[in-house]
Amino acid sequence: HNPFCYFLLLCLEGSGVTRSLLLLFAAPLVWFLYTFVSAACAMKLMIYISMRGVTVSEIGGVARAVLPKFFAEDLNDEVWRVFSSFGRKIVVTAVPRVLVEPFAAEYIGVDAVIGTEIEVDGHGRATGFVKPPGFVVAGLRKKDAVKKAVGECMIDVGVGKYDSTAHFLSLCKESYGVFGSSKADPLSKYKLPKPIIFHDGRLVQRPDPLMALITFVWMPFGFLLSMIRIAAGALLPMRIQYYVFWLMGVRIRVGGNPPESVNRQKFNRHHGTMFVCSHRTLLDPIMLSQSLGRPVAAVTYSISRLSEFLAPIPTVRLTRNRDLDAANISKVLEKGDVALCPEGTTCREPFLLRYSAMFAELTEHIVPVAINC
Repeated sequence: HNPFCYFLLLCLEGSGVTRSLLLLFAAPLVWFLYTFVSAACAMKLMIYISMRGVTVSEIGGVARAVLPKFFAEDLNDEVWRVFSSFGRKIVVTAVPRVLVEPFAAEYIGVDAVIGTEIEVDGHGRATGFVKPPGFVVAGLRKKDAVKKAVGECMIDVGVGKYDSTAHFLSLCKESYGVFGSSKADPLSKYKLPKPIIFHDGRLVQRPDPLMALITFVWMPFGFLLSMIRIAAGALLPMRIQYYVFWLMGVRIRVGGNPPESVNRQKFNRHHGTMFVCSHRTLLDPIMLSQSLGRPVAAVTYSISRLSEFLAPIPTVRLTRNRDLDAANISKVLEKGDVALCPEGTTCREPFLLRYSAMFAELTEHIVPVAINC
């Protein structure tokens, strides 16, 4: 795939909307350079716009937290079948090494990444330029980079795009060229040696130029709509919020039999119900309250005071002190119901993360809740 989306993700996650818009406006020029001048010129422009003045630590953070999902979606199933069957594995790419290496090393077991090296100033910030000898793009330069890495050893198998790796493949005992127009099934992310955890609050769709343009055009309208929804959740009675949210495009589907609110005195109960939820987004406890038709206190950790203030339901802030947190949750349970996400962080993938079992010690009235937002 064209690496434009990786640089746009770096701009958005590492620098914000302004730099992202600058790169988006430069997309026609990037395409022109890539098509009629050279891939190196197009890459230079994208690197300069996306990395100039950004610290290496920030670039590495985006490379670890955001890019793995999109790199995995670009893996070819047939190529992965061949690639994963060998011992020592080397990836050669024109994309800056700092962007590729975290994914390659952690998720596909690569031993070395040969890529474009970015120039860094004395304060640990990228200058926007590349280190000599320049780009590992195609032709003899890619061949020289690989030869320098492996020495006089012959590579057993080489796989690459036919139009950009012909020279490099000549160093291999066996070589397989993949044409740019080849149609192949993308690799299922469940075949990777290690699962990729993609957190809430990030772009889900690949931000190619058209998708990025649609996203940025929608942002002002989306912000206004979110403010209206927040106001409705904070000001309107719970019994009519469901219908108001439905008019604003929010659809809630409930499976199973949600427990009714319990009269604790009538049933001789001293605690409310604890709803233990999977954690897809920060809105999980709010959606749970909407489903039940009554406010449920949410246990929170490391969210801003503004988010707590805007929340239409009560919140209980954790301190990471086990005894103190247990006491605080027990006090809230004495007054009513509590929603808790024991994973501690959001995860957009269809599996549970490692979680704390402390909730099982606080009450026997526990209801598991699977949420898909």
